[in-house]
Amino acid sequence: MSDDRKQTDSGIEVKALYDASDQIGWDPGTQLGAPGTPPYTRGVYPTMYRGKLWTMRQYAGFGSAKSTNERFKFLLQAGQTGLSCAFDLPTQMGYDSDHPRAEGEVGKVGVAIDSMADMRLLLADLPLDQVTTSMTINSTGAILLLMYELVAEEQGVPSTAISGTIQNDLLKEYIARGTYIYPPRPSMRIITDIFGYCAAHVPKWNTISISGYHIREAGSTAVQEIAFTIANGIAYVEAALAAGLDIDAFAPRLSFFWNAHNNFFEEVAKFRASRRIWYKLMTERFGAKKESSKLLRFHTQTGGSTLTAQQPEANIARVAVQSMAAVMGGTQSLHTNGFDEALSLPTERAARIALRTQQIIGYESGIADTPDPLAGSYFVESLTDEVERLAWEYIRRIDEMGGAVAAIEEGFQQGEIEQAAYEYATSIDDGDRIIVGVNKFTLDHEPAPELFPIDPVLEHDQKAGLAAYKADRDSAAVQARLTDLADAARGTQNVMYPVKEALRVDATLGEISDALRGVFGVYQPGR
Repeated sequence: MSDDRKQTDSGIEVKALYDASDQIGWDPGTQLGAPGTPPYTRGVYPTMYRGKLWTMRQYAGFGSAKSTNERFKFLLQAGQTGLSCAFDLPTQMGYDSDHPRAEGEVGKVGVAIDSMADMRLLLADLPLDQVTTSMTINSTGAILLLMYELVAEEQGVPSTAISGTIQNDLLKEYIARGTYIYPPRPSMRIITDIFGYCAAHVPKWNTISISGYHIREAGSTAVQEIAFTIANGIAYVEAALAAGLDIDAFAPRLSFFWNAHNNFFEEVAKFRASRRIWYKLMTERFGAKKESSKLLRFHTQTGGSTLTAQQPEANIARVAVQSMAAVMGGTQSLHTNGFDEALSLPTERAARIALRTQQIIGYESGIADTPDPLAGSYFVESLTDEVERLAWEYIRRIDEMGGAVAAIEEGFQQGEIEQAAYEYATSIDDGDRIIVGVNKFTLDHEPAPELFPIDPVLEHDQKAGLAAYKADRDSAAVQARLTDLADAARGTQNVMYPVKEALRVDATLGEISDALRGVFGVYQPGR
């Protein structure tokens, strides 16, 4: 790319100057509208942050349930307004901590949750009727949600009073992340079973966070992030409708999860365009009647893949830029990454700085004082139109392939992301793209940073606790409930109910996952 030519991360050329001639976008019928009115380009609520700031979250989850509970309380005391929980890989993949495949991974990238006992420790003394909890969990999302509901009930909080989100987005796992268990079609069944169960029993819970975050982390462009994610959203809606659910019964509890990267104006345009696309889909394709069914509400996390191990303090500035893009783009909640996350789990110091970044933006910067403060900018409006146009092109291509599931089975999205990731990496290697501290403004010597300590006895203690848990239960009752679950999975019954009964008699996460593996099988890519 020549020195005088500029483009966004999605390859959209940026002109040297934007003026009134750029006001008419690619779709003359598109209306900018006011905040809180269709097509929601300017935000889903009329006043946005003037009355209430976005929910401030910090991702936490490591080691044991007890240590994660302590981090939750630290963050709440520091002013965090919502909890966000990470789970270790065995929990995400449906293995108990004593499974051979869990060895070496217990508690490493999130908290280990094997049983109801672990969930009780995780949520001990937390105000579950007051705080919203987001759980980044997909293949085992049904199990973790039911554990949360049961613990809340034990604490005297009814299921109608708890609120939060499970990610529960399996399609992006096949595209970008890899923590799947079952093949796509039975996974879609579990997802729609969760929709139906929550509509009846946990009405304040967001039943899915349709996630572009991990698609972006895998190397996609901003356009691909929203296009592929919204195509997944279409597939979830179609599956729920095919299962007999009414669009307006479940659509208001759908939510999205976006990434925020460094190309500030493209990120703002991406958030604005995504709302407009979803409104049009829910109105024109699916015929939703409730206005709440047409709102694209989203959580944002700053870009983990943008963090550098070199000069990690520079990540504080990156996170601030990304956070401002999310706020100016109208996010409903926000997680800011710790500056040290390219090296380890975030230390308490890094987590506090990340939270303070949000608080400074919310209380000191002034950008939350009026909705969509960049509206009317020649550049931002033109870029919003162009991001939307390119995203629709991808959505139509996926539609022509038979939808997101069929396209995934053909490897379409995966191939597009791989190409985008290759081009991005090449641009850094060639010096066309500057990454501060990596290929320019480097240091010959950097001091060793403080890193989060890993407890060497954690895995042993977790296994010992699990063994004691299994020994102190009615094994026959456990086996009977697991048999009921397998029978339900072979039929058409909503599997949430037998999963809940299995948890009541102390079945573990791994045992429940194994019962479903025995019926649904395990997904093998490329087969």
